[in-house]
Amino acid sequence: MAEEATGAAGDAPTVSQEQLRKAEAYVEAEEGVVNRLAGFAGISVTAIAVAMTLFHLYAAYDIVPTQPLRYTHVAFVMVLCFLSFPFSERFRNHIRWWDVIAAALSVAILVYAIWGGEDFTDRATSPTHLDVVLGVIFIVLLLEATRRTTGWIMPFVAILFIAYAMLGPHLPPPWTHRGYDLSRLVGHLFITLEGIFGVAVDVSATLIIMFTIYGAFLQHSGAGKFFIDFSLALMGGKPNSAGRTVVLASFLLGGPSGSGVATTVTIGAVAYPMMARAGFEKNAAGGLLAAGGLGAILSPPVLGAAAFLIAEFLKISYLDVIWMATIPTCLYYLSLLFMVELDAKRFGAAAVPYDTSLSLWQMTQRYGFHFTSLIAVIVFMLVGYSPMLSVFYSTIMCFVLSGLTPETALAPRPVLFLLLLAAVPAFLLFDDPVMVLFALAFVAIIGMNYLRPETLTTSKKLVRTLADGSLGVLNAATTCASAGIIVGVVTLTGLGLKFSSIVLDYAGGSLLLTAIYTALVVWIVGLAVPVTASYIICAVIAAPALTKLGVPDYAAHMFIFYYAVLSEVSPPTALSPFAAAAITGGDPYRTTMQAWKYTLPAFLVPFVFVLDPLGVGLLMKIPKDGSAWDIVLITLKAAAGLGALACAAQNWALRQNTAVERVLWLLAGLLLVFPSLLEAAAETMSGYDVPHPAPFGLAIAAALLLKQYYTLPVTHAAAE
Repeated sequence: MAEEATGAAGDAPTVSQEQLRKAEAYVEAEEGVVNRLAGFAGISVTAIAVAMTLFHLYAAYDIVPTQPLRYTHVAFVMVLCFLSFPFSERFRNHIRWWDVIAAALSVAILVYAIWGGEDFTDRATSPTHLDVVLGVIFIVLLLEATRRTTGWIMPFVAILFIAYAMLGPHLPPPWTHRGYDLSRLVGHLFITLEGIFGVAVDVSATLIIMFTIYGAFLQHSGAGKFFIDFSLALMGGKPNSAGRTVVLASFLLGGPSGSGVATTVTIGAVAYPMMARAGFEKNAAGGLLAAGGLGAILSPPVLGAAAFLIAEFLKISYLDVIWMATIPTCLYYLSLLFMVELDAKRFGAAAVPYDTSLSLWQMTQRYGFHFTSLIAVIVFMLVGYSPMLSVFYSTIMCFVLSGLTPETALAPRPVLFLLLLAAVPAFLLFDDPVMVLFALAFVAIIGMNYLRPETLTTSKKLVRTLADGSLGVLNAATTCASAGIIVGVVTLTGLGLKFSSIVLDYAGGSLLLTAIYTALVVWIVGLAVPVTASYIICAVIAAPALTKLGVPDYAAHMFIFYYAVLSEVSPPTALSPFAAAAITGGDPYRTTMQAWKYTLPAFLVPFVFVLDPLGVGLLMKIPKDGSAWDIVLITLKAAAGLGALACAAQNWALRQNTAVERVLWLLAGLLLVFPSLLEAAAETMSGYDVPHPAPFGLAIAAALLLKQYYTLPVTHAAAE
């Protein structure tokens, strides 16, 4: 058996360096083309990134006033963007003089803003000539930094909104408004906290940066590799283990990552050879990898940058957002599992060998501490800590626990054990114990490197971790800052109310049509801009249309969030499927369609939030005049409905469906997922009282399963 396994492994397809290079190009398309700097330039950028991380760790623990925090955050971001991302690819891997000037100008302008204090902010409605000049220069620099990190579309959209603000009197109704001159517009966007330095930048400077730092600590301590190995060990050895491994690994790896494309590439490099050996067709394998990667933006505790903005827009705690996302996330992965199980039947998937050098129990004993900090994030929030402090303490926990094994240590192990021993007396004896421990760690690391040069490797690893914590936020931070321009224009001109009135007029007051139009708007916007920007734009222009029709604000924002996420697998910006296709060697567009097939059943669920009176139960909210039992009931109905829709999408249940069976599976799924909507539609058309249709959906699904079960032997006989 061992020899057979070895032989199988030897003949297995592998992911070549060329395939990985192509896949990483899609990561760069999402995150920007990055300079690979060496020598003094590399050291300088690393030092700035480490300083930014240390500043934000301090800001998480101690109080830094709002305005200086936002300005300092953006200053760090602008400097790192201009030094880390080239003007164009042909200038890559070198810092040019214009990059240095742009970085210095950004810092100088923000120092001017901070130095001005309250006098500066009081001039928002009547800025001086110097304020306007510096504001215009800063906006141009910000749009250029955003172009370098995310591409040209987001800056272009921001420029269109600026043009809308200035050309209001010349626009046709209903888009007409009074119009704003350059001075008033710059004052609102640059000086107030309602434009560039508004809610989006506040979230970037507090929650997003802290979670990217935490993700860097997890990644460099080997958590990503452990999560994939753990999934392989748990799911391996079965015919459907390849697909199940992708689903589980994407949840574990995506939760702390929050990046769909990066998760797709990381898992695909390891899992695709196994999927190919199991019998997965290239495009189907790529589609599943992309769908799994998409789950990174939906999975607690990180959920992607847009989820932090939901908490800020709704003025609720981030724990509430995680709570609301729990059932939809479970339904998403349950839908993927349904599709995977049916794929195993369709492709006749075979069991594949995997590395058994460590058993599941041995692996968990040695590396299971990686789960601790993940759980700790939620626990800290449950006991009353703020999200910032929760992730701060979880990061410290990840740092210290990394010393449990030599290969995962992020600092010399004696230093980590010293910190562990010093923690209790530090908290008992000092008013600021965390700062004492930071100082102790710094002195101890310097001392260890001097006394034991062999510890230098782990110190370099820590420096890289600290630097990556800040470098990882640049894409989201520039997006948030540029989105602040859009939000500022919307609040200044009243565009959000205008847009919602237009949508309601077109929908004729119909909630169903309003939801469909809103989903289409979010999807179209998402084709052009990243998920975070798509959510921000649509939250301010589209959410009011839903709330005017009685949809709870939290349900409207979660609806928009999920459809913003869907843009990750939608061409022409379907970066996750394209990256997966680069790994599998499949066709990018067929892979995208496969990813759509995997994700579409689960993306019907957000309509339940807004159309079904009981739908808020999926967001862990007790429906009006309902009880906790309604949450359980609607979750079970939605789960059963997704199973039926998966059978329709895959054209397979216990065997391949006939054309009639496929239609019946679709009908059963819709009756289970949207019972209240279909009941209301039937009563409106017929004029009669119609019984609740969910039991009919359940009966159809049960009848189909029985029919296929009893016809299985006949099918096998015919095949033979």
